[in-house]
Amino acid sequence: MDQFLVKPLFGEGAVAWYTPTNVTLWMALTVLAIFALLVLGSARRAIVPSRGQSIAELAYGFIYKMVEDVTGSDGVKYFPYVMTIFMFIVVSNFLGLLPTAFTTTSHLAVTVVLALLVFVSVTVIGFVKHGAGFLGLFWVSAAPLPLRPILALIEVISYFVRPVSHSIRLMGNMMAGHAVIKVFAAFAPLILISGMGILVTPLSILAITAMYALETLVAFIQAYVFTILTCVYLKDALHPSH
Repeated sequence: MDQFLVKPLFGEGAVAWYTPTNVTLWMALTVLAIFALLVLGSARRAIVPSRGQSIAELAYGFIYKMVEDVTGSDGVKYFPYVMTIFMFIVVSNFLGLLPTAFTTTSHLAVTVVLALLVFVSVTVIGFVKHGAGFLGLFWVSAAPLPLRPILALIEVISYFVRPVSHSIRLMGNMMAGHAVIKVFAAFAPLILISGMGILVTPLSILAITAMYALETLVAFIQAYVFTILTCVYLKDALHPSH
């Protein structure tokens, strides 16, 4: 699990809140990569787009359509926030697939902050737009009256569990995939040590290749899942009544 260790960039010793670490470095690289793709890649805005502009336009259209479909037309004004979350996660995930890179989204500290930002934002939006009417999200008016208090309690619990599941899902999937690749990689040098390596090493390389391909898919899917859940929570804030 050494690939998930947080280390100071300069020197040794304990890591404090102000210490530049490998996490800091790779989050900064993520921001720079997003800037290069969305700002520099689309700076010319040619009618016949370059590869960078095409990718930027595809990402823009994909997330805009998602926000509009899930939250409705009144949720489109929150598109920049949702787009920022998606781009940060998906670029972090893909950068983490580079050799010797650090996957920032494999750390709970990062995913918890992202999930709490979403949780607090949608809760504030809900109360600002609807006031006490936002509490209608927890009152299932379609259910029989005796069941409504019980269902309301369940709804409240499930609401506050959202940031937990939102953060752990992303962290768990990213960490698990990288850990499995590392396990298979440990068998790759066996051909230099034992005769069994003639059989084991090719199989381990094949397994690493398959897992890497799967992780490439997971890198996008997990960013998509985190983002679409953000849209669903935003929809609840904009339209809280059951």
